[in-house]
Amino acid sequence: MAGVGRNMVAPLLVLNLIMYIIVIGFASWNLNHFINGITNRPGVGGNGATFYFLVFAILAGVVGAASKLAGVHHVRTWRGDSLATSASSSLVAWAITALAFGLACKEIHVGGYRGWRLRVLEAFVIILAFTQLLYVLALHSGLFGNQFGNNNGGYPAEHAYGAGVGDHHNKGMGTGGVARV
Repeated sequence: MAGVGRNMVAPLLVLNLIMYIIVIGFASWNLNHFINGITNRPGVGGNGATFYFLVFAILAGVVGAASKLAGVHHVRTWRGDSLATSASSSLVAWAITALAFGLACKEIHVGGYRGWRLRVLEAFVIILAFTQLLYVLALHSGLFGNQFGNNNGGYPAEHAYGAGVGDHHNKGMGTGGVARV
């Protein structure tokens, strides 16, 4: 997976961002009607696992959308430090999405009447669990590859330790470092 780069990460980023925004919309609508006690209205329904699923679905949507902001920053800069931020936040988003995925499976298993909006939300969470996992794997493959040019995290060479004469923080200050030949 050394060739994984912007060409694979960027489309997954956009796809997951759109899907997380849709999850936020459906989860907030369902949770609002569930809290108001309007479960007999067409499109809501539910069972014993519905409340927990809705809470984790909206949490996964918000954390997932926020992690995509770090992903946008990484795709723009494409450096090692932004990779670490994006990879860690996407891993947390995937973990919460995996919890919502488990609750969606439990809600489907328990059965009962579930409205179309709730079934759509279940489907989106199940699909997101896999697409977010692909995104996390694509980002983490960059941690093990050398796609950032040098071993300095993508920074220019003059920021590397020992790049200049003397201490690299005090260039030109006469610190008496060893000259490189």
